[in-house]
Amino acid sequence: MIKITRSRPPLPPRILARTLFRKCALLSVGSSESEVVRDLRVAVVGAGPAGIYAADILTKACEERESRAGVDLFERLPAPYGLVRYGVAPDHPRIKEIITALRRILSKPGLRFFGNVTYGVDVKLADLRQHYDAVIFATGAAADRPLEIPGIELPGSYGAADFVSWYDGHPDVPRTWPLDAREVAVIGAGNVALDIARVLAKTADEQLVTEIPDNVYQGLKANQATDVHVFARRGPAQIKFTPLELRELDHSPNVDVIVHPEGFELDEASERTVQKSRQARMVVNTLFGWIDKLPKGAPHRIHIHFCAAPAAILGVDRVEGLRTERTELVGDGQVRGTGEFTDWPVQAVYRAVGYLSSPLADVPFDHVGGVIPNQAGRVLDLDDFAVTGVYTTGWIKRGPVGLIGHTKSDAAETIDSLLADIDELPRPEYANPSSIVQHLRGRGIAFTSYDGWERLDSHEIALGEAAGRRRIKVVPREEMVAICGD
Repeated sequence: MIKITRSRPPLPPRILARTLFRKCALLSVGSSESEVVRDLRVAVVGAGPAGIYAADILTKACEERESRAGVDLFERLPAPYGLVRYGVAPDHPRIKEIITALRRILSKPGLRFFGNVTYGVDVKLADLRQHYDAVIFATGAAADRPLEIPGIELPGSYGAADFVSWYDGHPDVPRTWPLDAREVAVIGAGNVALDIARVLAKTADEQLVTEIPDNVYQGLKANQATDVHVFARRGPAQIKFTPLELRELDHSPNVDVIVHPEGFELDEASERTVQKSRQARMVVNTLFGWIDKLPKGAPHRIHIHFCAAPAAILGVDRVEGLRTERTELVGDGQVRGTGEFTDWPVQAVYRAVGYLSSPLADVPFDHVGGVIPNQAGRVLDLDDFAVTGVYTTGWIKRGPVGLIGHTKSDAAETIDSLLADIDELPRPEYANPSSIVQHLRGRGIAFTSYDGWERLDSHEIALGEAAGRRRIKVVPREEMVAICGD
């Protein structure tokens, strides 16, 4: 077992000299350098973009070295694609178009999809080690990062992840959502906060053109919200909104966007940020344009507040208000409290302050950072030793930062490490691809396959076409599995 120091990892010289991808590509048939070509069987836990990209990069790299890689992706949900299916707002079909590329990868020979299989329950690390040369964990980040303020546990205080799962038709959340609040607070300065504000402010009929399930449409029809307040603790140059998502707030004829001038602060550091970053400049210019814009008298309003940090959620038996503290910029993009507080009469609060990964059975976990400890994708134990044959990629590797496209380079690093370790990987006890199928069936697990997912996909599209829509999602897990018919 090799101990790895995170600051200066003692990697073999061949890795420092060049990546294994380049090495494989440059080796010729007549090369004097001998290298054992070994076929691989690899399990990937998690069939979102991170896991699918890792599978794609691995199989391509092995093809370049004239070997083969059989990759099985295990997913606890009956359908693949992770947060692309269950984390992207339904009115963002442009982002969901990435599924086309993911589908092309997942249908490649050598890749298999096992849905409705829960790691740690249906299969454990010891099981996977018996059937695969290596295991890659790519389970993402789907829990809410906590917000430690008084009153956060009151009824009417919600995490963004749960609400997003509801409106995206996740099978493991309740079918109903309480939408009886007329005034709502959303805490956060990222695109998830904008998604929540937009879904709450737009009418249900506007969103009927999307793929929302029928239960979500019925829930949104009963929505009482008229005013949605978005609170960011820093200024407009520091927020994480992307320009396109921000401008979408103003696309609905039923919504007025109101930017409150209080706290709209640009110090010298903010001005430098705006000058250097095209994205920050576009965001600030959009917000400036809304400050002086007269409301059109729409029935719903989205209010955006800057330099307003959440201090407490007010109420006795349920949420009755939100207390914020005015902040001020200190010159480095950070803020400090001023001791000036404001109480807002809201009846619901949504916290969108970031996602957090969840620990996995038999896998080391950094509970502070919310990630699997690793060096270039190699999972590390508590003593910083690399765990042989166990790797990680995606948000559970690096934290919930970056866009979907960033997972490609992240996966490439992990696969590079895996292939560099190939000579040290122990051979699995049951290397026949059919052995894992027998293992799952022997445990009575009703797993779904890629062919089954295609049947479910076609079924959802047909439901949508019958109603004049692109798609209508099937929500109940048991119904999804039945339609897959595996």
